[in-house]
Amino acid sequence: MDIAPELEQAAGFIEKVTGEGTVVSLAHTDADYAAAKEAFDIGADHITHLFNGMPGLHHRQPGLIGAAAECEDVYVELICDGVHVHPAVIKMAFKLFPHRICLISDAIRCCGMPDGEYELGGQKVVVKEGEARLSDGTLAGSAANLFECMKKAVSFGVPVDEAIEAASLIPAKSIKIDDRKGKIQEGNDADFIICDKELDIKGVFKGGERIS
Repeated sequence: MDIAPELEQAAGFIEKVTGEGTVVSLAHTDADYAAAKEAFDIGADHITHLFNGMPGLHHRQPGLIGAAAECEDVYVELICDGVHVHPAVIKMAFKLFPHRICLISDAIRCCGMPDGEYELGGQKVVVKEGEARLSDGTLAGSAANLFECMKKAVSFGVPVDEAIEAASLIPAKSIKIDDRKGKIQEGNDADFIICDKELDIKGVFKGGERIS
């Protein structure tokens, strides 16, 4: 459940739903450091789209990003399409949030499609050279899938084992299903991808059955 913690009655909402087992993620917010810290203290443990839709990290106003860096049980999502976040900032994030990053794509319906015009919530989206933007130039989401984002992370200089972990085990941990998802071991769901050294896909398995 996404919420901006500075909103009226947000604190009570966070306490209630986390008590019922819901993962609360802070998102699209102007929260300052104090508001973010309070939200983490009462149960929120996730950030949606780190660096996007929130104030940046400032040395006198650490904000949501600074609060999350301090709280070592907080997981953060990172759009790694090479458009939403600069490669240098992606590498910095992996150092600032070790083993806490969930790589995401933020993909919309144009994912995997050629350049052209598409639609998102009634708004026209133009995809050009892999970037999806509204008519006014605002980023509308991503045209990349998660596997492509993982490969981009590696190309930016993120160690391959950390990039793979951020696309598999860490997201599973963040929603508390790592007892069956996110790694290959006896008893887990046999959902995995076989790649070569260049990270090109050679096989896809779901439930132990090859599907591609």
